[in-house]
Amino acid sequence: MTTQTETVDQIFDAASSSRHSGFVIRSVDIRRVYQMGDSETHALRGVTLDIERGEYMSIMGPSGSGKSTFFNMIGGLDKPTAGKVYIDQVDIAQLDPYELAWLRCRKVGYIFQSFNLIQVMSCLENVMLPMSFAGLDSEKARDKAMDILDKVGLGDRALHKPQEMSGGQQQRVAIARSLANSPDILLADEPTGNLDLRTGEEIIELFVKLRDDLGVTIITATHDLKMLRASDRVVWIDDGLITKVTTPDEMNIEISEIH
Repeated sequence: MTTQTETVDQIFDAASSSRHSGFVIRSVDIRRVYQMGDSETHALRGVTLDIERGEYMSIMGPSGSGKSTFFNMIGGLDKPTAGKVYIDQVDIAQLDPYELAWLRCRKVGYIFQSFNLIQVMSCLENVMLPMSFAGLDSEKARDKAMDILDKVGLGDRALHKPQEMSGGQQQRVAIARSLANSPDILLADEPTGNLDLRTGEEIIELFVKLRDDLGVTIITATHDLKMLRASDRVVWIDDGLITKVTTPDEMNIEISEIH
């Protein structure tokens, strides 16, 4: 008998010809309208964007621009009022609740500004937690979690709890947790927002290493201009629309401008 997990695997495997090249995410004319009584807020007004596999993209924009709304759409955290979001050619709006939970558990890793670590758990346990949701047995999960913590430079802090660590170390644990189920996509929401300059630069360098070593697609929603130099492309959103897509070289960013 085919299990639900096997069924979802088959849905994404149907696009196997594009899994190792081309676009991992495609958004087509995404619109998001929030209804507040008799008034409507148009957070997104028709956003179309293709994101390549293995790309490091930064999404920039002022507060209220629609940046975070778009971020939530491509991560399957919210659904558009109109338009389509495809991950590996799968229209995620057509997924049922179980399939969407599978997507969030296995396909996409999330990193938040406030870390969102469980304080009573050790770093190792925090990283193992998503693996338990995915059904990995505890021994394999422990070995894999230790390997990931080594990759982010925290192998020697595995048994420490979050309150015993600096902000930068906690963010590294959050990054390690996001990698727990080997996702294709990492979504990072203001990942350097609560960090000092030097620690923020270390986190950016870590993202670049993860992209280069693991081939993971990294998408950040950020106000941090330091992230622009590391990005392959920068997408500017204002008033619910993409106003510009550029590269750091095209922007001619000088080091003095981003420190």
